[in-house]
Amino acid sequence: MQALPIFFNIINRHCVVIGGGDVAARKVTMLLKAHAAVTLYSPEICAELREMADAGQIRYVQTFFEESQLKNACLVIAATDDVAVNVAVSVAAKAQNIPVNVVDAPDLCTFTMGSIIDRSPVVIAISSEGNAPVLARYIRTKIETMLPAAYGRIAAIAGEFREQVKVKFATTQLRRRFWEGVLQGPMVERVLSGQEQAARELLQSILNDADATANKGEVFLVGGGPGDPDLLTFRALRLMQQCDVCVYDKLVSPEVMELVRRDAELIYVGKSRDQHTMPQEEINELLAKLALAGKRVLRLKGGDPFIFGRGGEEIETLMQHGVPFQVVPGITAANGVSSYAGIPLTHRDYAQACLFITGHLKDGTLDLDWVAMSRPHQTVVIYMGLVGLKEICEKLIEHGVPATMPVAVVQQGTTQRQKVVTATLADLAAKVALAEMKPPCLTIVGEVVRLREKLNWFNV
Repeated sequence: MQALPIFFNIINRHCVVIGGGDVAARKVTMLLKAHAAVTLYSPEICAELREMADAGQIRYVQTFFEESQLKNACLVIAATDDVAVNVAVSVAAKAQNIPVNVVDAPDLCTFTMGSIIDRSPVVIAISSEGNAPVLARYIRTKIETMLPAAYGRIAAIAGEFREQVKVKFATTQLRRRFWEGVLQGPMVERVLSGQEQAARELLQSILNDADATANKGEVFLVGGGPGDPDLLTFRALRLMQQCDVCVYDKLVSPEVMELVRRDAELIYVGKSRDQHTMPQEEINELLAKLALAGKRVLRLKGGDPFIFGRGGEEIETLMQHGVPFQVVPGITAANGVSSYAGIPLTHRDYAQACLFITGHLKDGTLDLDWVAMSRPHQTVVIYMGLVGLKEICEKLIEHGVPATMPVAVVQQGTTQRQKVVTATLADLAAKVALAEMKPPCLTIVGEVVRLREKLNWFNV
């Protein structure tokens, strides 16, 4: 993020626009929507601006730009077709610490005006930080089609009840839960159908019946997928936005973490081989403790909670403590990573079965079911196998898998940092070491790896 998005209150405040053409008219119109007191300086103005000036909507001064015109302004917009004037406005405004926007000149600006969706009092601004304004407008159009105009009226009605809700509920957490329930319920449908008074009456009834002492905790055990945030489920995203606390793992990608509710408390409990920030037993008890204290706890895991995610152990503890929970499956690393690497896990010509294996057991050994892993016509996907990769390859060869069997190791699959090394069992360990591969990695063993060269689609 190169610029901080803010909403600037300019009601009845002095704003200056330099320029008199159609572009200046668009900027003046936007300022007037925000109830600014606009003064326009330009030797000539277009018909639209003339109408605004004649109607007393703006103050127009017919003159060329001078630095003194910016005195006491809270913001300045330069919208002329004269580069020298635009530069002069930018320099003068910066010298006086006045926010300045120069149309189509990001380098001269200290602020930019995003592409705006107006559902007042709900306002959304989209910015490309000056790089692609057409893209910002395209995104605005997409959102416009999904956001009914009535959402502004929903916000206005909610504002009417804000003080009552603050009196009824003592904490921010309780107030937030109340509003989340309301905004996912029938009150919204009343407004969308034009029944605003019925919506007010319903909201008043809900508020009257609400239990001000209700403070029930819950745990959301959510699979965050293999890394690409686009692979999250709708349900996962909804719960990520509702949590009070997020307890997350090392394997959850930064892009997915960006989607967790901004003001949620974040607790990192990531584990690497022989390096446990918090032992699993303590994680189990932490989840229960937080929920029993009334928190809605997001237990966010990479991949799927029930595939080498130890989700079963965690919900056993929650059940012992009587803590309510729900489980949201995620796309496991085997599916997501193999797809993005262009390696199908099954294929009629190569593999009629697929085996998921963890690369180290609970006791830290590599005492795996080598016989099952060595059967022909199958794909073997090995989680957490990077450290013991050399021994795994040797054991598979020892149990009859050809040394020429194709293998792939994928690092940070499905993300823009994805890295893939393909080799054979005989030379895989050496190639991985040469490529300096680091966790998280997934290893895929099987004839299906031969298809990567043909099916590789995700090039980063």
